[in-house]
Amino acid sequence: MAWDTEGTRRRLRDAALVEFAERGFDGTTVAAIAARAGVNKERLYSYFGDKRSLWELVLGTELERLAAAVALSGAGLDDIGEFAGATFDYHAAHPELSRLLQWEGLQGGRPADAVGRTGHYREKVERLAGAQREGLLDPGLDPGHLMFALIALAAWWQTVPQLAEMITGAGSDDRPERARRRRFVVEAARRLAAPTRR
Repeated sequence: MAWDTEGTRRRLRDAALVEFAERGFDGTTVAAIAARAGVNKERLYSYFGDKRSLWELVLGTELERLAAAVALSGAGLDDIGEFAGATFDYHAAHPELSRLLQWEGLQGGRPADAVGRTGHYREKVERLAGAQREGLLDPGLDPGHLMFALIALAAWWQTVPQLAEMITGAGSDDRPERARRRRFVVEAARRLAAPTRR
């Protein structure tokens, strides 16, 4: 019987995503990942090298999926709103990403793929700065701060769902409430970035 190498690698990556999201890098063991995947832990070492390499692969893969799903195609107000709305949707459908990012922040040290991620976000910031120069967005806002605020506005609902429920009285599984939150995120993003009228 032939060994399903790709299937085994996928099971290990999927198991690592769940384990890392639940326990962070420091709280996750190679043995727990292997057990969840139903694979001998020696396979993990042979396929991925070590736990740090697997952590970076898992987080990097999730961020690539986010980038592919959520594009900032333009930089007008409608584009800003849709970017925020799509970011909200992605985080709502993939709450493990917010948990991975929280764990990364808590553990300190060098972020995974810091150079690549920085380049990705700087490109978005430059797009906002260009839209400001064209008069499409409020030029009085720091474009880096604006990008951070848009992401926080969209993702924080899933990052601290308990706080969202305490404030709104509804959980993240409440479909009408989720739709209201998304509409708010889109409209708030547009208002935040809108040029001020004098």
